[in-house]
Amino acid sequence: MTLDTSWLSFEGHYAQRLLKRTPAKLCLAQDLPAEIFMQKIISKPLKQGQGYKFGIFAGLHGDEEAGTLAAHELVKWAATQPVELADFELHIYPVCNPTGADQKTRHSVSCADLNREFWMGSTEPEVMYLESELRREQFQGIIQLHSDDTSHGVYGFVRGSILSEALLKPALAKAAEYLPHNFNGTIDGFQAEGGIIREYYEGILSAPPEQRPRPLEMIFETPDLAPMPQQVAATLAAVKTILAEYRHLQAYAADL
Repeated sequence: MTLDTSWLSFEGHYAQRLLKRTPAKLCLAQDLPAEIFMQKIISKPLKQGQGYKFGIFAGLHGDEEAGTLAAHELVKWAATQPVELADFELHIYPVCNPTGADQKTRHSVSCADLNREFWMGSTEPEVMYLESELRREQFQGIIQLHSDDTSHGVYGFVRGSILSEALLKPALAKAAEYLPHNFNGTIDGFQAEGGIIREYYEGILSAPPEQRPRPLEMIFETPDLAPMPQQVAATLAAVKTILAEYRHLQAYAADL
């Protein structure tokens, strides 16, 4: 396998805390960090400026390692310049909660569940940075990678464009080659059908409220208690299937 990093752009940003303060809850016996390093890797399309733009977000909960590992595997795959990515511009955010990842906790160092803070006036530096990215990039597709320690199998959430479900359904089927598929009627407290939930928590990472047209938005979940290699393999399979199905739909639409 030949890796070509010229195919990729590695970026970093120091998210600044508005006020340096001591946590209201005693997460750590120290002041909160004044800045937090946020990493982004961009996989460039074959023709600059002509790729379908997708954002892939992992590690919003610091104790969910599978998504972060899968994101790094996606970067390695992108570095091989696969033909499957020739018409995609992928923005990969492998660790959206760096302090939580360091401590292996769901919440950030400030005790915040970052995936309940979006578009609610949050002053959490990670959320402010990611909101600015979502506004600037105006992604056509947003994929979140998560793990659930209460689920026995893979499942997902959809919102935004009605095509989101059409992409997530085959992705779950492909992921089920590695892990069980959760077909329960209720998952994570929500009504589900075929492993797909159409409701969502308030404050989750999503496209800016004003973005039109609405992008595709999907959350892919693996069972957190499953072996890590299977979780990573299932996540990779799901993301690759989403991208392949999106390309297929675009090609079909062009022929109409």
